[in-house]
Amino acid sequence: MEMITPKGVTDMYQIHKITLGSPVDYAAEELKKYLRMMMPECSEISIDYAPDAVDGFRLGLMQDFGLDVSDAEDPVLDDILYVDADACGGIIAGDNPRSVLLAVYEYLRRQGCRWLFPGVDGEFIPVIDAIAPVSFRHKPSCRYRGQCNEGSEYQSNMLEAIEFTPKVGMNVFMMEFRIPTSYYRRYYTHMHNEENRPPEPVSNQTILQWKRQCEAELSRRGLQFHDMGHGWSADPFGIDSSLRASDGDNDAALSDESRQFLALVDGKRALIHNTPNYTQFCMSNPVAREKLVKYAADYAQTHNNVDYLHLWLGDALNKQCECEHCREKTPSDWYMILLNELDDELTRRKLDTRIVFIVYVDTVWPPETEKIINPARFTLLLAPISRRYTESVPEVSRKLETQPYVRNKLVLPKSLEENFAYFEKWKENWKGANVAYEYHFWRHQYYDIAGLDLADVVNRDVKAYKKYDVNGIIQDGSQRSFFPTGLVFYVYARTLYDNDLNTEELIEEYFSCAFGEDWKAFRDYLRELGDAVDFRYLEGQLSADPARSRIYNPAHAESLARVEGIVERGLALIHEHYNMPYRVQTASVRLLEMHANFARMLAAALIPKSKGDDDTADRLFAELVREAGKMEVYFQTCYDHGLAIYSLKPLFDMRTQDPAPQIY
Repeated sequence: MEMITPKGVTDMYQIHKITLGSPVDYAAEELKKYLRMMMPECSEISIDYAPDAVDGFRLGLMQDFGLDVSDAEDPVLDDILYVDADACGGIIAGDNPRSVLLAVYEYLRRQGCRWLFPGVDGEFIPVIDAIAPVSFRHKPSCRYRGQCNEGSEYQSNMLEAIEFTPKVGMNVFMMEFRIPTSYYRRYYTHMHNEENRPPEPVSNQTILQWKRQCEAELSRRGLQFHDMGHGWSADPFGIDSSLRASDGDNDAALSDESRQFLALVDGKRALIHNTPNYTQFCMSNPVAREKLVKYAADYAQTHNNVDYLHLWLGDALNKQCECEHCREKTPSDWYMILLNELDDELTRRKLDTRIVFIVYVDTVWPPETEKIINPARFTLLLAPISRRYTESVPEVSRKLETQPYVRNKLVLPKSLEENFAYFEKWKENWKGANVAYEYHFWRHQYYDIAGLDLADVVNRDVKAYKKYDVNGIIQDGSQRSFFPTGLVFYVYARTLYDNDLNTEELIEEYFSCAFGEDWKAFRDYLRELGDAVDFRYLEGQLSADPARSRIYNPAHAESLARVEGIVERGLALIHEHYNMPYRVQTASVRLLEMHANFARMLAAALIPKSKGDDDTADRLFAELVREAGKMEVYFQTCYDHGLAIYSLKPLFDMRTQDPAPQIY
């Protein structure tokens, strides 16, 4: 059989690295890989270091080519992507090594490539006759574009998530906790799926090794590495922050030496919920602050690969220290004192570590007397965990009043707009950099069953943050948030990259790659499904009697009953497209099949729950847990069973699975 060679792809392409460094090396290899995938019959593509090259693809810093980067406030942090290439090659550059890699992926995007979810199955790589000329210069709309580990994690997926991050234009990856025990434990014990998958316990030592492996992969790509978060209120005092309540009586095991530094709450210095990370420390105690500052400075000195070190307080609301001296100032005022002391120590050690402080739970209320002395070192992290996710900020902003700080009697703001009102109070004295820490993918992706409503909220949220002087977002969410599709995450990443993009055009871009020429039928099916299971209903906003249940609403049962028929029509559409031209399309359709059955079983359990028949609802929800668990192993790159059930279960049993922020 004669091999047919597409016209124009037999010529050998060359890739010349104008500068050296791991991200540029990796960018060259990625460019080669995807060019060969798009043109399977082209010759081998050579890669070399040739700073004087004048032809072929030339990868390097914009500064190497004499290109202007003056619009980057800080070229280390702000990405600029530059491409000027014809059918034979050309310049692919960025203002820092990471941006060179981002420019390569954007160049490939403009050749038709798309990355819809992590892993090989999430790639849409077209076959082309020849590469098209591409010319652009783009500075992404937001400086910080990233995600943070959450949910139930397995290591192979974590590595795929890191690989995926720059492919969709993001530049930040955070690893929360000194040792992220909780997240890995949820997966390897197969939480909520023990019947189908026997537990596979992993040690903290293994988890720490895996964290270091993730760090190495981040460094390879030049991504901003954000580290830590909670834990500082425990580890400096000899308390292991990786301990969870299920590990035993952690509080009883505390030494008197450690206990003296804990917050005094209700007359006791004790672990909150038997968990170190939920516990605040006595911030007025100068010895406690000194210990924490030394511990944090030692960590910064040892972990010099960290770009941003996050120093957060305990992960619980209304659990601040009630001792006589702590009452003299607000938690935010004591926080500012602590951060200034840390700045002094880091300066003394000649460390330029960037520190992130968090506006979260008690510190939503700004300081009254203290402020940061050296704002250049610090970044404010706005974390509105208590907000509603069914709405964004109104088009016309209103002037909202804030409430005074009352120790351990706070009610958190319920809208993003209210959170911005407190943030505006912060900005009266804070003039430094700002980034948001958001929770769209923490639980809320499981409350919008179709993903279309949340996609629009994300698009509007990213733009709203930018208007309020917040230069990007880090998402606290599962690295497997691609169920029923990866649309919401795709909208999130691409809107951070370009604020001018709207939801509808991103839906078309994503769905046309995921489902082919009949993509509108799949969009319409999901839209009908989302209308039947109201996003606000699963968020607990439509309850007819919240004391009875967050989802008690007999009137909504009729709408839920429509799901069965919608799913039947959806499955017919799915089976008509069961085997598709591209692997990513077949994978997307098969995932949608699993989701259709998931939606049908969830609706079946919600109907009796909405009417107050708890026993029937519990039985049907248990069936959903069991049957969905059987499918996890087939779709676990996209579907986080542990987090899905962790998020949905409280709707049925009214018991909070994780009491940490206590915001519901």
